[in-house]
Amino acid sequence: MKHLLLYLSLLATCTTFAQTASNRNVAHITTYQPPVFTDADQLKKLEAAFPIVEKLYKDAAEKRHFPGLAFGVVMNGKLVYSGGFGFTNVAKKIPANTKSLFRIASMTKSLTSMAILKLRDEGKLRLDDPAEQYISELKTHKYLTADAPRITVRNLMTHSAGFPEDNPWGDRQLADSDADLLKLIKDGISNSNVPSFAYEYSNLGFAMLGRIITVVSGKPYQQYITENILKPLGMNDTQWEYTKIPAEKLALGYRWQDNDWLEEPLLHDGSWGAMGGLITSIEDFSKYVAVHESAWPPRSDADNGPVKRSSVREMQQPWTFSGLFAQARNAAGQVCPVASGYGYGLGWSENCKGQKGVGHSGGLPGFGSQWRILPDYGIGVIAYANLTYAGLGSVNTAVLDTLVALAKLQPRQLPVSTILAQRKAELVKLLPDWTNAEQSGIFAENFFPDRSVAIRRKQVQDLYAKVGSIRSVGELIPENQLRGHFLLEGEKGNIDVFFTLTPENPALIQQLDFREVSKQ
Repeated sequence: MKHLLLYLSLLATCTTFAQTASNRNVAHITTYQPPVFTDADQLKKLEAAFPIVEKLYKDAAEKRHFPGLAFGVVMNGKLVYSGGFGFTNVAKKIPANTKSLFRIASMTKSLTSMAILKLRDEGKLRLDDPAEQYISELKTHKYLTADAPRITVRNLMTHSAGFPEDNPWGDRQLADSDADLLKLIKDGISNSNVPSFAYEYSNLGFAMLGRIITVVSGKPYQQYITENILKPLGMNDTQWEYTKIPAEKLALGYRWQDNDWLEEPLLHDGSWGAMGGLITSIEDFSKYVAVHESAWPPRSDADNGPVKRSSVREMQQPWTFSGLFAQARNAAGQVCPVASGYGYGLGWSENCKGQKGVGHSGGLPGFGSQWRILPDYGIGVIAYANLTYAGLGSVNTAVLDTLVALAKLQPRQLPVSTILAQRKAELVKLLPDWTNAEQSGIFAENFFPDRSVAIRRKQVQDLYAKVGSIRSVGELIPENQLRGHFLLEGEKGNIDVFFTLTPENPALIQQLDFREVSKQ
């Protein structure tokens, strides 16, 4: 009986703790407001730019001798505009359209990474596990140096395993058997770097990821990805093996040579398909793009994807730095530097305007493809062509730039958090004289030791004298839940007020900066 009472007492304590924790989580959930689009007419404005989009793709197809091209625009999770030009089969004059099935080459890599993350989320592997834990042939791998770390699953996903860039050799391995892949590894792989040292694109690394999916799931990776990603998304026409596709739907691949299209032999599905073997349509792949768009912003509503939204966002982060393009130009020809990185099966970039892009290109003998989204804008594009290594990145960039510019699209706006609004109101009441500021209770313990109230008072009063009487207080522009700035709009000038809060609860003002800005 004594033990029973002790058990019941502990159970009650645990229940109370759980309820308290649950209530605390609910409190955070109910006060957080995710960023939102403020323009209700986004799609209507976008539609006016669609004829220009079509012309951009058509011009690219004609100029670069694409036999066929298919494209799509995905906005807020929906395929809102799509089309096709030319032929998927030149001899039979079969038109390319949004249902045509193209081999998308390395666009496959993000689906392979998504499958790895699903297995990780289910507790079946860890990203920092040594890859040799699942591919025993790697245990005898010879590293460049004695101090080299072991290759991890994460290294394979981020092109940082130390393998050499293997285009276009890797493209010809697509149909190799599992035995071929394992023999290649067992016989020894040449290294260009030590692991975790640098970004270098490796198709071999993704072939290994396919093997890991097979070993961990107990199913061929094609089956696992089909059952756990493709089918749940309704991507029912998507295939790995081209012989399973009706001739009227299958895009054949071509090479432009001597002013003519020469058909490229299609490779069968094999052990390397995880790096680039998927065959899909614009309509099917738009459903996958929708998953990546709908991962943003972080929020508390139902999470119904094939993998967690947080895992999709994790895929889209730059885990390895891949380049800085100081002379990059936008669609208007203006220089706009771009930094790039690689996530999990996805490329990432951020340009001089802070505009982030996520996606992947693909290229194989006979095919070229690319998809790209702007997560903060909820818009993305997909394009396929059936010409060897047809580079579609430049035209997709031009299309996105055009859509954003002509439709005047704006990124999501973050609402002001309750605590930021409260601290702003409390702060404004103290200015410019800082009367009883030290007793106000809104400043962190570091605030006045960092700079005395007398110094702060003089700075603000001097600024007020320069800008004249304050006529209005501008809206708070948040950077996140605990940081933002606003304008004090004076008679002769403005004062920008920036402040950031502490991690305490309730959060207090730890930093506060004032600077004069000219009137617009």
